[in-house]
Amino acid sequence: MKIKDVAEILKAKILNEGDMEAEVKTACGSDMMSDVLAFVKEQGILLTGLVNPQVIRTAEMMDMHCVVFVRNKEIGEDILNLAAQKDITVLASPHRMFTACGLLYSNGLHGGTDIEGWQ
Repeated sequence: MKIKDVAEILKAKILNEGDMEAEVKTACGSDMMSDVLAFVKEQGILLTGLVNPQVIRTAEMMDMHCVVFVRNKEIGEDILNLAAQKDITVLASPHRMFTACGLLYSNGLHGGTDIEGWQ
């Protein structure tokens, strides 16, 4: 799935436009960046309600191309400036995290996990 498809599925506003043609295969929904660092194994999209620059730094460390802020969160210029520097797409979706993850899953984007036998 391409990031532009994610934006369309989630009815998201594009707050920082990186490579909208980038292909992603997994998504992770979390407000705890330590969980993202510990459990995400593949490049993907980070969905979160946590609004601080650490989210962008975590996405960069995990080689993620896109961060989706859920629940109509207000995103500060410091976050958007950092995302622009790191070439990370930032989207803002009106959906709650559970709904956003479900929409992506039902459209073919699955979670990356290190648990054998799970997709």
